[in-house]
Amino acid sequence: MDDVAFGPVGVQMLGFPIMSEPPTKVRCVMDPDTLLQALDPEQRLVATTLSGPVAVIAGAGTGKTRAITHRIAHGVHAGVYQPTAVLAVTFTTRAAGEMRGRLQQLGVPGVQARTFHSAALRQVQYFWPRVHGSLLPEILANRMGLVAEAASRLRVPVDTGVLRDLVGEISWAKVSNVGPADYPARAEALNRGLASVAPEVVARVFETYEEAKRDRDRIDFEDILLCATALLSDHPDVADQVRQTYRHLVVDEYQDVSPLQEALVTLWLGERRDLCVVGDPAQTIHSFAGARADYLTGFARRHPDATVIRLVRDYRSTPQVVEVANRIMRTAGRDGAGSASTTAVTLQAQRPSGPEPEFTEAADEPTEAAAVADWLAARHAAGVDYREMAVLFRINAQSPSFEQALADRDIPYLVRGAERFYERPEVRQALGALTAATRSEAVGEGSAVDEVRAVLSSLGWTTEAPTGGGQRRERWESLAALVSVAEDLVATDEYTTLHAVVGELQRRADAQHAPIARGVTLATIHSAKGLEWDAVAVAGVHEGTLPFILATKAEEIAEERRLLYVAVTRAREHLHISWSRGRSGDGRRRASRFLDGVRPDAAPVSQAGGRRAARQRSAQAAQCRVCGHRLNNGAERKLGRHEDCPSTFDENLLAELKDWRRDQAREQKLPAYCIVTDATLMALAEQLPRDEAGLSTISGIGPAKLQKYGADLLEILGRD
Repeated sequence: MDDVAFGPVGVQMLGFPIMSEPPTKVRCVMDPDTLLQALDPEQRLVATTLSGPVAVIAGAGTGKTRAITHRIAHGVHAGVYQPTAVLAVTFTTRAAGEMRGRLQQLGVPGVQARTFHSAALRQVQYFWPRVHGSLLPEILANRMGLVAEAASRLRVPVDTGVLRDLVGEISWAKVSNVGPADYPARAEALNRGLASVAPEVVARVFETYEEAKRDRDRIDFEDILLCATALLSDHPDVADQVRQTYRHLVVDEYQDVSPLQEALVTLWLGERRDLCVVGDPAQTIHSFAGARADYLTGFARRHPDATVIRLVRDYRSTPQVVEVANRIMRTAGRDGAGSASTTAVTLQAQRPSGPEPEFTEAADEPTEAAAVADWLAARHAAGVDYREMAVLFRINAQSPSFEQALADRDIPYLVRGAERFYERPEVRQALGALTAATRSEAVGEGSAVDEVRAVLSSLGWTTEAPTGGGQRRERWESLAALVSVAEDLVATDEYTTLHAVVGELQRRADAQHAPIARGVTLATIHSAKGLEWDAVAVAGVHEGTLPFILATKAEEIAEERRLLYVAVTRAREHLHISWSRGRSGDGRRRASRFLDGVRPDAAPVSQAGGRRAARQRSAQAAQCRVCGHRLNNGAERKLGRHEDCPSTFDENLLAELKDWRRDQAREQKLPAYCIVTDATLMALAEQLPRDEAGLSTISGIGPAKLQKYGADLLEILGRD
């Protein structure tokens, strides 16, 4: 169709400011020199290099967000940039929200800090109707159903796992600019494909899926970027309008851009040079999804006049943790891979010295999990909050053994998934219920924490975490995380109202700032990127898992090494790296090759904490003291009997123990299960220990709880 002329009033109403003339200088509201005082020399160089192209190679923990937000703010306060003429793009809503928040603190509102898809969607929604004369097609909420329909049409048998793989492969093809007809050849050339579906079949499913979308007038997530690139490349007037609006581009996490995203950046930029890219080639861990680190590592070749700045001062981790990270990447050349492995910066630690990282070998996976749980318990006894701890692993299938080990020790935990927190159905429902409660006449009758607990109790939240995993546990973790926000706010200000809690939750939802529940985070390394904790245990660091058994090419092995680097650099102070010789004691595995030259020559073999190890091993064969049959879970092992087998204990004593626990929980502002669980209380009521030695035999009463609660418990039990 013919090019469309866009009226200035309509453009301005949709948020595209009129930029027909060069931007005028804004009034300086902050002294630019004062703004720079908070930066180190390398960060200051980033902030003062206001004309592009600029590439910032920023190592883990080196303050890249601080550097680029100060660059934008310095440009505005120096009168070089107009805030509304800056477009900063990144990959997550949370990162974009953090960037906007920091810019507002620096006195620079109005900058467009968005995800790639958000920025593209905003432009497409405005220009599409004017170019095509119709509204933008509806975006698919979930592609799984339509891909399943495409597979069914072709009589391709799929289960949930295969369906998920097909969705991922179609997504990779689209962001890599690979169409259905070209997919088989490209997959073969890149040694890529699915074990369960032939490349030709993937291509047919891909093509049928695209046809089904067209039939229903729908687009998917990747189509947003495709539509944006089509509008900009096929309609010069659209491209001119966008380029006049956004004259300064900043791209964060540039090591993760795909060919499609790089094409969009190029179209946004046009013939101009004002582009600043920021990233770390050592944190390229999404190649499977289409990320291309060579756009970052080859930036200076494509832009010979580019300024390249390296941020090397690590403000996150202790020198001991930084040294482990540097050693991991120092030996990257052994993988035989390309530049993404060999161009990593050598980090320079800025924090005071800390404890030496621990490297532990275990005979089998249950023993490894027990050792990690004991290490976490020891850190907690030394004063580290469980919320500041994490266990990281390569794949989700490794999680259950750690869940069991933590549950056996009454250590609270949460499993971090890939789904965005505020998009979970139970979270949306909870926010709606809390908002409705602020309009209730009952508001103000109790503390904000009590009100939040009361509302969420009606949705399934309980003071005790449900046993086991699955959907019920995940729902409880989401609601418990919301309760923790209220508890934290009230701990800071006891006069906090429910209105204030709801307002804070809404602010965090807008920034996709997920709350941290009171527990150890269990997560894959991929989902932990961008996060950090005081204490991190990296588990399963053995051959076949890290590197993963399916990684065979040099580039794939190099990416697995970078995964370990990302995991290690999540730790601020305490680091524990472990592996096991076999799944169940067969002894055929060895430590990961990535630890060669990194770990001490002889790492200690874990016995899972001496006496507790013996208890852990015997627990697997524990029998019910009532019926004699094998016990099924940690809760039953604590009781020494099946939950439905008859028990003899004083109900009044159990009630007294629960009253004591309730008072402790209120005093410490903790969920009751963080004091002791129901199973532990029942075991106390049944076994009636009379001294500290007897208390220590009760599962769930470790050294820390024995010291903290022993006297109280013995006093209550002594009244029997």
